[in-house]
Amino acid sequence: MHESHYTYNQDMRARVLANLGSFERRPHDGEDLKRAAVSITLVNDDNGEGAYVLTRRAARLNRHAGQYALPGGRIDTGESPAEAALRELHEEVNLRLEEDAVLGVLDDYPTRSGYLITPFVVWAGEDAHMEPNPEEVARIHRFTFRELNRPDSPEFVPIPESERPVIRLLMGENNALHAPTAAMVYQFREVCLHGREKTRVSHLGEPVWAWK
Repeated sequence: MHESHYTYNQDMRARVLANLGSFERRPHDGEDLKRAAVSITLVNDDNGEGAYVLTRRAARLNRHAGQYALPGGRIDTGESPAEAALRELHEEVNLRLEEDAVLGVLDDYPTRSGYLITPFVVWAGEDAHMEPNPEEVARIHRFTFRELNRPDSPEFVPIPESERPVIRLLMGENNALHAPTAAMVYQFREVCLHGREKTRVSHLGEPVWAWK
């Protein structure tokens, strides 16, 4: 990306929106899967560059405690996927946005643990203020698009338990983001930031510890 393309402004919003407009979303029937929705929420970092929001899940949670995740969760009865994604965003990080903040939708991702996740790309605006809900979130992170575009990431790791390569997005010096979150964030990077609208991720696998 050109240096100016990292700046969080209306030009960035327009580019992401245009790239999503060229993207033909691939839904999944998910007949036997529990439905969930997440938000890839676009904010600015402390230097005015574009970033996306990840949470560090609270240690007290029964499932996937302490892991990085996109804000999101189960879709309630009578609720649309977009409504669920925005509700969870508010519940987890106290950021309330209306549906016009949604720029578009990426491919559904079926997980080995029995969920079908629908990822929404959400523009939070210049003055987005977030606070973690301590019942669910230990910490809120803003990872920049510059970091997301680092040349040594992602890694595609073969594992003996599956024919699907496991995707890892490298973060900082010693951290990595794993699927399902890594797969959806990678598709966001390729489609929304680079305009590679043919990028698919359903063939990318999760580490064995995420199967439960």
